[in-house]
Amino acid sequence: MNELLNVVSASDKRRNLLILLNNGPCEWDDIKRILKVTSTGMLPQIKILEEEHLIERNGRRFSLTPMGKVLATHMEPLIRTLEVFERDRKFWSEHTIDVLPFDILSDIRLLGNYEIIENSDEEIFDVSTFLKNISPAKKVRGLAHTVHPTWPAFFMDIARNGVDSSLIFTPGVIKTLNEKYPGWIQEYLELDNTSIYETKKDFKFSYTVTDTYFSISLFYTTGFFDSKNDVTSRDPSALEWGERIYRYLVKNSEKLKN
Repeated sequence: MNELLNVVSASDKRRNLLILLNNGPCEWDDIKRILKVTSTGMLPQIKILEEEHLIERNGRRFSLTPMGKVLATHMEPLIRTLEVFERDRKFWSEHTIDVLPFDILSDIRLLGNYEIIENSDEEIFDVSTFLKNISPAKKVRGLAHTVHPTWPAFFMDIARNGVDSSLIFTPGVIKTLNEKYPGWIQEYLELDNTSIYETKKDFKFSYTVTDTYFSISLFYTTGFFDSKNDVTSRDPSALEWGERIYRYLVKNSEKLKN
């Protein structure tokens, strides 16, 4: 078992080829182009995988054997998860991520090609980039545990423009909206394309998912909210992950009635 584990894990070239072929057979020229490898560097790795009966070839076309397919299917989620954490290990170790239920958190690989957008100290209260990213949306889902002064007007405007909008607020945000923006909730809910949910507990994160964009802001493990960094992604898998978070939050919230 240790020898086979070494075969599939000790070489980036072998690992990447197995993951590539897990999507289907591939021509030799396409393998070199997609993986950005040379014949000299890749052919010895292919020989090893063939000797271990993990891949096979038909002319210049390569594919996984049944055993290779099983291994690659189980290996890919682990590799994708490692890639997420390895890219910004310090960030993930310093932030509270277990606010998400484990069945969702364990699929964090779905963030895909994510980016951490860091605002400078001077821009810490500037949400213009965030609003610009969600302005083109046809639908918006999100959780807020704070109220930025620009948000009530912004979300009212996009809802009036026909954007399918469903917002989830913590009890503290509901209280703040009623005190500082009296009547906003009622006016918002009068629109046919809106809904508001109040969480049953104080979730310690904020996030937004649209049909094209995902963003999540987390707390530090020290208990303070990180208002400078947003984890963002436009990968389709991240958008679906965001929808799963939304469905989880809805199940743990109560829908407000107008």
